Amino acid sequence: MIALALWAGAAPGRCAEIDTRPLGVRVENAFPHLAWQGWQPIAESGLRSELRPILLTHAGDHSDRAFVPTQQGVIYVLPDRRDAKEARVYLDLRDRVSYEEKAIEEGFLGLAFHPQYSENGQFFVYYTNRHSPHQNVVARFRVSTNDPSRADTASEKILLTFDKPFSNHNGGTIIFGPDGYLYIAVGDGGKGGDPFGNGQNLRTLLGKVLRIDIDRSSGKLSYAIPGDNPFVGQAGARGEIWAYGLRNVWRMAFDRTTGTLWAADVGQDLWEEIDLIVRGGNYGWNLREGGHPFGPQRARGRVNLVEAIWEYPHTLGKSITGGMVYRGRQIPELVGGYLYADYVAGKMWALFYDPATRRVTAYREIPLPRSIPVMSFGEDEQGEAFFTTSSGKGEGVFGIYRAAE
Repeated sequence: MIALALWAGAAPGRCAEIDTRPLGVRVENAFPHLAWQGWQPIAESGLRSELRPILLTHAGDHSDRAFVPTQQGVIYVLPDRRDAKEARVYLDLRDRVSYEEKAIEEGFLGLAFHPQYSENGQFFVYYTNRHSPHQNVVARFRVSTNDPSRADTASEKILLTFDKPFSNHNGGTIIFGPDGYLYIAVGDGGKGGDPFGNGQNLRTLLGKVLRIDIDRSSGKLSYAIPGDNPFVGQAGARGEIWAYGLRNVWRMAFDRTTGTLWAADVGQDLWEEIDLIVRGGNYGWNLREGGHPFGPQRARGRVNLVEAIWEYPHTLGKSITGGMVYRGRQIPELVGGYLYADYVAGKMWALFYDPATRRVTAYREIPLPRSIPVMSFGEDEQGEAFFTTSSGKGEGVFGIYRAAE
């Protein structure tokens, strides 16, 4: 149906027609015949062992392969085909990744392949360090010189570390932008309410989106800071910062057609939000949650905050999982839609946004076969969409397909 609804950032009482009709697509197990090398539903301890695929991506090398890391620290490689039989271990980092059910937001959280992976064999990871409590690591690895289906475990070069006071709010997305730089989403440090004010503090990397040059180094850094980053040379500010005022971005992605950077920021008490990340943007946390003042003493007249393009209340869901703008070929009606889900509600939508009018024109539910806590989204080299969830049976990767005719 066509509904009248408020969009995030709209003036009070201002409404627009928004299409809320469910989309006629289907969701199915993407790899129904797949076995995961070395994984068993029951661990050696006798306890249940969940498969927790944290994303799906590709190497951009035209190899017709998909890469799926688990939160426990194993990266798998498999043929990007529905009839794939085996996911083989590409890299096992369980000896250095910290993952425990009592700290379920930690673990292996991000993977990005260098745009010139075919030539240099480099890829990058984001994980929680087993050997240093509540420390996140961004590191570079290389593929093995004699086996393109294995990475060199000994090739690790640590680029950045983030020490945090608490186990939650790690962020973890790492992606290359159209400019060739690496963008990194970092959570505010955890607990609730951002007790140390990290989101608004430009002296810390917590609560930010960072942008670094991994093809060069500068001084004592294992990377360089691009000269056009917004806070380069500013006293009391870290030059790596691209945007700030973020609580816990749980997945961000560039639109491969427009280059726009989309991010979903997980809310605290009342609101979940979707943002378009821009250079130097302040997204308001912890002065506000979504478009609403946060806490009784927070600044209510603060100006120059970037408005979310969409928000929804906790009556609809309580933990947003961000995806990407669909640019595949198999589902024409989904092209241009931003995929996102709510982990608690177990629902999924496609959001359509008109940048000319700065209005959301549709948010259309993607019917799921059951309530599914979506952990993450991903896309293959052709731009087709996938999402992941935890599974005790190895069925953790789903695909979105055109409805059967």
